[in-house]
Amino acid sequence: MIREFLLPDLGEGLPEAEIVQWHVAEGDTVALNQTIAEVETAKAIVEIPSPYAGTVQGLHAAAGDVVAVGSPLVSFAVGADAGSTVPEGQTVAGGSAEFVADAPGAMASGRRGGDDVRATARGAAAEGAIRPAEFVADAPGAMASGRRGGDDVRATAPGGESESATPNLVGYGAAPASGSRPRRRARGGATAVLDSDHAVREAAPHDVLRTGPIDLPLERPRSTPPVRKLAKDLGVDLVLVAAAHPGETVTRAHVEEFAARTPLEAPALASTVPPAVPASSAPRVTRTPIRGVRKHTAAAMVQSAFTAPHATTFLTLDVTATTELLASLKTDRALDGHRIGVLAIVAKAVCLALGRTPALNAKWDETAGEIVEHHYVNLGIAAATERGLVVPVIPDADTLPLVELADAIAELAATARAGRTAPAAMTGGTFSITNVGVFGVDAGTPILNPGEAGILAVGAVRRTPWEHHGEIALRDVLTLSLSFDHRLVDGAEAARFLTDVAGVLREPGRAMLLR
Repeated sequence: MIREFLLPDLGEGLPEAEIVQWHVAEGDTVALNQTIAEVETAKAIVEIPSPYAGTVQGLHAAAGDVVAVGSPLVSFAVGADAGSTVPEGQTVAGGSAEFVADAPGAMASGRRGGDDVRATARGAAAEGAIRPAEFVADAPGAMASGRRGGDDVRATAPGGESESATPNLVGYGAAPASGSRPRRRARGGATAVLDSDHAVREAAPHDVLRTGPIDLPLERPRSTPPVRKLAKDLGVDLVLVAAAHPGETVTRAHVEEFAARTPLEAPALASTVPPAVPASSAPRVTRTPIRGVRKHTAAAMVQSAFTAPHATTFLTLDVTATTELLASLKTDRALDGHRIGVLAIVAKAVCLALGRTPALNAKWDETAGEIVEHHYVNLGIAAATERGLVVPVIPDADTLPLVELADAIAELAATARAGRTAPAAMTGGTFSITNVGVFGVDAGTPILNPGEAGILAVGAVRRTPWEHHGEIALRDVLTLSLSFDHRLVDGAEAARFLTDVAGVLREPGRAMLLR
């Protein structure tokens, strides 16, 4: 039996994912939960496990392609059909299978609003169904979609809407909650009519000029990875090819026919195409698609900057006592295997200070007209990665002793740098810290994560002439920068919070005694 596996929702309603690399090829035999691909979402790189044991019948996307949630990803031959072949474009309906992401690194299971969310794929048994996979979200308020027979299939679990848990990304916040994903258009559905001159301006050099309006499909043309590669090599725009064959899957023959007749019609474009610019040894500009973390970050920064009235206050202080304590701890054998740094001391100080300034650990709920005060600290720690700056969260950080807090910071930083931070690990923060000092920066004005009232920037520790006991001496000095939501926090409260944090850094023994 042929099973078609659709891309599941990999965490908190993400609409799409980019294929980073395949771990299997057509014809490979796979085991249940074997990793078949790595994909990149707006939150993390996620490993996709195989929902079946069988033979890979076909891959529906190539590395680098962006695949919408609910679109076909892989076809498997399972059971008696393993190893057999089926004509391209055909699948067998019926049966049922469940996808449970319990393999290491798989992120199909997450947490939303305190409830477990598990994405499943079930075979469609309806007569004539050619897309035998349907996603069902088992948690309240969760929604997933699949495609069956060319139509949209959506399942909404009981419970309606759930509180959105948006991720903390790029150190500056998460994208705003957007409700349910818009419906995907059925294939062969609506098209957009563009003027032919406009199509020429937007098309590649080898695109064909057609007289009259051109019907361009609103969704990505249906084709196989080899056909897309051929089109790319020949400089052919698949959208224009698909417009000439509405409702059909674009084939190799369609692409070759299009490419063969294009040069004959190219002179007609001379009057509309601007003169070519002489090629240079290096490109003058580089265009990069806005995807993944960067796309999510941009939306989050705009949403935060234009929603919460930001204010920032600064405090420069002597932290020599902290640096001396940390130097002595490095030789303590009882701490072998544990690395405690300035950031860990700051994190502990923040947890203690939030207890005295609860407004900085609160949330402004505009919809409900309420201020939500948290009686726990879910501490976000900004971590620089090759994909951008992400902010994983340490849950209940206020309950952790200093050594455990330091271990948690080190672990989340390593996981983030490896690109393996789970989407669920970047949600639910109540306060954040960004360590700009590691880049040699003294201070900053960080933007709040949406839904949080404060974010603390920790500057670089510098050896500076400083007044100490009535004399000038070289001391270790750093600057703290606190950005806060002025709807929730007054200037006096922000100042008191910074003073409390500074008090622990001036006398770090307090952090050891208090927790």
